[in-house]
Amino acid sequence: MSNHSGERAAQRIRLIIVLVVLTTLALGSFWVLQVMRRNIDDTLAARPRSKPDYYVEQFSYVKMSETGQPRYDIVGEKMVHFPDTDSFEVTSPVITSLDKAKPPMTLRSKRAFIEDDNSKIHMYEDVNADRAAIGKTEDMHLKTEYLLLLPDDDVARTDKPVEITMGKSVMTGTGMIANNAIQEFQLLHDVRGTYQPRPR
Repeated sequence: MSNHSGERAAQRIRLIIVLVVLTTLALGSFWVLQVMRRNIDDTLAARPRSKPDYYVEQFSYVKMSETGQPRYDIVGEKMVHFPDTDSFEVTSPVITSLDKAKPPMTLRSKRAFIEDDNSKIHMYEDVNADRAAIGKTEDMHLKTEYLLLLPDDDVARTDKPVEITMGKSVMTGTGMIANNAIQEFQLLHDVRGTYQPRPR
């Protein structure tokens, strides 16, 4: 009986030692994992938020309406994302409206800045907008150095000098509000122009 009791006690001691070693290894692994995770979080938090976190070259992006129809697309040479403001900087953007219920319009510039969940698109440097003739509306060309596009409202505005050509008529001014949804625009200051009536 004493031999069996001694063997059982020895087995229990071995089992306890194995359990202690395994528990220590498990706790040690968990501690190492936590330290590594904390270091990664600290590194990410320490990264300057003003720096871009990714970029895409030769991209095409299509904005859909709530009914699932394409509203407009944006293509460009390069798009850079800034995580601190969730905004984008685009090189050589081309924006084309795709809403079949409205006259198609294409806008181009050297660069653009997109913010507020794509609801504001700031277009800079050599901004050109073209709307094809449709129905009774003449073709239109707009040229300026800055344009704020509000695609959800189908509105464009600027406080810079603008040149607008509609058919053979040319108007210039400073400051403009254009509403493509209702095909209206306003020049705000220093308005000049040459009006040519449409041929019958």
